[in-house]
Amino acid sequence: MDETLDKLRRERDLYLRLLHLGRQTEIEGLLAEALALVVEIGAAQQGYLELYDDEGAPRWWIAHGFSEEEIERVRGAISKGIIAEAVASGKTVSTPSARLDPRFQDFDSVRLKNIEAVLCAPVGADPPKGVVYLQGRARPGLFTAEECQRAETFAEHLAPLADRLIERRRAAERSDPTQSLRQSLRLEGIVGRSAALAAVLKQVAVMAPLDVSVLLTGESGTGKSQLARVIHDNGPRAHGPFVELNCAALPEQLVESELFGALPGAHSTATRRIEGKVAAAERGTLFLDEVGDLSAAVQAKLLQLLQSKEYYPLGASKPQRADVRVIAATNVELERAVAEKRFREDLYYRLHVLPLRVPSLAERRADIAELAEEFRAQAAARHGLPSLPFSPGALRALEAAPWPGNVRQLLHAVEAGLIRAAGEGAGQVESAHLFPDRAPAAEEPALDEPRSLQEATRRFQAELVRRTLERNHWNILESSRQLDVARSHLYTLIRAFGFERDSSGRRG
Repeated sequence: MDETLDKLRRERDLYLRLLHLGRQTEIEGLLAEALALVVEIGAAQQGYLELYDDEGAPRWWIAHGFSEEEIERVRGAISKGIIAEAVASGKTVSTPSARLDPRFQDFDSVRLKNIEAVLCAPVGADPPKGVVYLQGRARPGLFTAEECQRAETFAEHLAPLADRLIERRRAAERSDPTQSLRQSLRLEGIVGRSAALAAVLKQVAVMAPLDVSVLLTGESGTGKSQLARVIHDNGPRAHGPFVELNCAALPEQLVESELFGALPGAHSTATRRIEGKVAAAERGTLFLDEVGDLSAAVQAKLLQLLQSKEYYPLGASKPQRADVRVIAATNVELERAVAEKRFREDLYYRLHVLPLRVPSLAERRADIAELAEEFRAQAAARHGLPSLPFSPGALRALEAAPWPGNVRQLLHAVEAGLIRAAGEGAGQVESAHLFPDRAPAAEEPALDEPRSLQEATRRFQAELVRRTLERNHWNILESSRQLDVARSHLYTLIRAFGFERDSSGRRG
């Protein structure tokens, strides 16, 4: 009777702890607590738990009691046997001694590690969504029938809990495709959640760990310098220096000295030894912005650095060794520059090992509001100003503006707008603070009057959107297709331009 009561108490405690698992809000927390529970109820020395993605590949996993080497063995060699059988059959696999079991004794890892008691149960069914693997005993004896049954109960109830959190994660990733990347990468200062930004960060995740040259291309003001820093921070040289040189910011005669250094007397201003950026970036990353503006002479020396890892400071007769990773950036079409003999073809291919195009702000319109809020907060802190909010109209105007200068132009416009609003004692930042040259709608000048390029572009956009909507009787899907914009962006433009649909389908 006492034994039956003890068994009932253990079952009750198991179900109570399974209910407690349901309080977890993140899949990683669920796995950690779940594995601790199953190791305890199975009285095992070691445990491993993994869940699969839609293609059946392991996506989330956690281990207990294994060394790094043993984890790889479990995920590799053993998974071809014991775990594979549990997943394929959908049934629990239990053996008192894997090294004596004819099903598994031929595996090298089983023989080398003398693996004895093993219990493996699939998580979920049709097909299994994962697997829980227990190895070794924390107390004498084999895995009992009760322990097997409790492990199966655990695995059965874990499946719906995991499904709920996985679906929540997927929903979050659909609304913010950068979420998973933000968990795996260091992305200090990277603002935005657009699909275009996520696509760039996926490429960064691939190229950052590789110690090879990277070429960043894209329009001016898109944030190439910041992205170069992200690649450095997530690469093998993250603990080394990050040294930046804008190749277009110095006179041509000083670029070579600034980049490679100079000995005393090498030129008129070299009164002492000058350490170049290459030496300063030793064991780190050298970022060359506007690399397309380098002279032919400096291009030749940069090619030598990339090919031989050696360079000559100005005035030196012996080469210096360099251990640097080079990231270059340009808003120049280097292919055209090569064709026009303005850029060395061999240098282009040396830099073009891993190219990455940085999208314009027009391709990241979903990020504009978040970027603007971040820039507003930074400007307020920098200038000691009140953190005035944007009015709804101001945000709509920001999202609709063309921004040919990209993120840099947006930053300056927001900073200036906050300063104007604070100077007037306004309670919020209005569209007029951000775009002071834009005439109010009631006082718009005639089309033949002079205006800024930004205002002319906005008026053209408004007229094009209005005509397209009216031509299609306000069919948003067809209008967005003809305008070649996303439906969400078309709705943003409609709000920004103040368009309203009347009963006849025309603008109100």
